[in-house]
Amino acid sequence: MSDLSPRDENPCRPRHFKPDPCGPAAPPEGPARRTLDTSHARLLVTAGLFCLAFAVIGLRLVQVTVLDGDPRVARHEPAETVSHARADIVDRNGVLLATTLETPSLFADPKQVIDPKDAAQKLASVLPDINAAELEQRLASGKSFVWVRRHLTPREEALVNNLGLPGFQFMPEGRRVYPEGNLFAHVVGYSDTDGNGLAGVERGLNSRLKRGGKPVVLSLDERLQFILHDETAKAISDFHAIGGMGIILDVRTGETLAMVSLPDFDPNDPGTATPETTFNRATLGDYEMGSVFKIFTIAMALDDHVSTLESSYDATNPIHIGRFTIHDDHAQRRWLTVPEIFQYSSNIGAAKIGLEVGPERQEEFLAKLGLTREPRFELKEIATPLVPSPWRPINTMTIAFGHGMSVSPLQLVTGVAAVVNGGVLHPTTLLKRADGEPESGVRVLSNETSVDMRKLLRLVVERGTGKLAEAPGYLVGGKTGTAEKVAGKHYETHALLSSFVGVFPVNDPRYLVFVSIDEPHGNKQSFGYATGGWVAAPAVRNTIERMASIVGIQPVDENSPEISRSLMVDLPTPPGRTLAAN
Repeated sequence: MSDLSPRDENPCRPRHFKPDPCGPAAPPEGPARRTLDTSHARLLVTAGLFCLAFAVIGLRLVQVTVLDGDPRVARHEPAETVSHARADIVDRNGVLLATTLETPSLFADPKQVIDPKDAAQKLASVLPDINAAELEQRLASGKSFVWVRRHLTPREEALVNNLGLPGFQFMPEGRRVYPEGNLFAHVVGYSDTDGNGLAGVERGLNSRLKRGGKPVVLSLDERLQFILHDETAKAISDFHAIGGMGIILDVRTGETLAMVSLPDFDPNDPGTATPETTFNRATLGDYEMGSVFKIFTIAMALDDHVSTLESSYDATNPIHIGRFTIHDDHAQRRWLTVPEIFQYSSNIGAAKIGLEVGPERQEEFLAKLGLTREPRFELKEIATPLVPSPWRPINTMTIAFGHGMSVSPLQLVTGVAAVVNGGVLHPTTLLKRADGEPESGVRVLSNETSVDMRKLLRLVVERGTGKLAEAPGYLVGGKTGTAEKVAGKHYETHALLSSFVGVFPVNDPRYLVFVSIDEPHGNKQSFGYATGGWVAAPAVRNTIERMASIVGIQPVDENSPEISRSLMVDLPTPPGRTLAAN
């Protein structure tokens, strides 16, 4: 018979149940329970904070080691070492002139290098330009970061890897590369291994290039640069000169389409350059430009109405002032009209015109053309003009024919462009103008004077000292210039700067081409002459003939009545002479 009562709900429980004193204690109640709950909450919060801290540390380690590279590199690499974002430089048509390529650079943690001497010798065996003794000393310095070699080639990287040396690692760096080599050396310039511009546009626009983004578009045209470089180099070679320079300018916008200075260098390897090859003759050199300056003298006199195209001056005899004598190289020994003074490049006539205008007005006019102050330009390599002080009558006379005042070729072409383009001075620039629109210019002379000067420039090529610049069909106008170079306090008679500045088409000027050759020597083809008309004028002619179709200038009939009338200058019939081009 069962001992369980129907009222028992748990058949496994004895009828007379008593709690076991050794069993688990009953949960606490009251204040004890609240204290326990608080302790549990605090432990959970503390554990959560520890988890969060470890998560943050872990994420930071991932960022530094995976995303940012080796933490030692991040700690020791100079902040300015690399700017992968440095902007490209391109010409006006998008041709790449400068860009940044990622290359491996080798560094070491000397504390991890086992044998500095052995490591240095092995590295020098595959990287011959490394000085093993010097590298060994740096590896034994105890530092935690040492550059070994920047910007390795893929082959050099493989050779170093094959050495299996502990303590050496590679870091990707940006290396500046110049695809056109020496063609744009002086104008584009170069930068150092840390991406800082040291010369040319790289230096002049360094801050802008460092910001990265879109390429910097220059006004230069790679095709025209090649032509000008080629013709200038050919003239230097033919006349055994020490150097030369050239500029092509858009006279309507002030855009520099080409700029050459020779000798030059390879910006990809600037360490091999010399002071002579890195010197930018076109912008940093300042020279007495010789008879090219007569352009400004005649324009000044015509614009001030001191002279007209019918005015004449006595060029019968040389001018004697103290110990100085002003004479003509191709003396006509008679009165000359203003066009004849320009045609025959008469120093006597130019001096008398300058004196008639006066020192004060001459200084003011040349200042308006920007010839008496340092020009504003995108390059840092800019010459400061050398001007007389005080500006006396003798200075006025010599400056009138291009002596006694030194300017850079950049300043010269800027002034000439203003004389021929209708009388408006546009700042010369290396940056491409938007849609070819010029920066607001300043009027420096009247359009009427500009038209008269075009006629005179054409006269020089047709009948004067610039005949060898004639490029049939392209209506070239221009002016020769031959200056003896200054050496101390005297002039070197046989050390010449021979120049020609040409404009075409001269009836409606679009382009200016300037070439100047430094210390040329006459040859058989020039009958021994080394003057601007024999040396530089042919180089300008060849440049114009080669570039005309590229810039869209088609040849015209130079003898058409319309063109003849627009460029006609009335001249008296001069006695027959054979001129050596000045």
